[in-house]
Amino acid sequence: MVRVARVEALPDYRLEVWFEDGTHGVISLADELYGPVFEPLKDPAFFAKATIDEFGTVCWPNGADLAPDALYEDIRKTSDAA
Repeated sequence: MVRVARVEALPDYRLEVWFEDGTHGVISLADELYGPVFEPLKDPAFFAKATIDEFGTVCWPNGADLAPDALYEDIRKTSDAA
């Protein structure tokens, strides 16, 4: 399993993500923030509270989280398309 090493919240509901293996990229979540656990992330100040838990998963204080494997694949697809 690939782990997130660093995350930075960017404007417009984007995350800049670095993985332990050096893979790096930006993911937009603008069209993904729906459902009860993700609704609070629509507040830019709350979205900016993105952090990494002990398992290398991007998460927020309300329990919302993003699977590192899915983020990794999305970044790799974007990189391959460029």
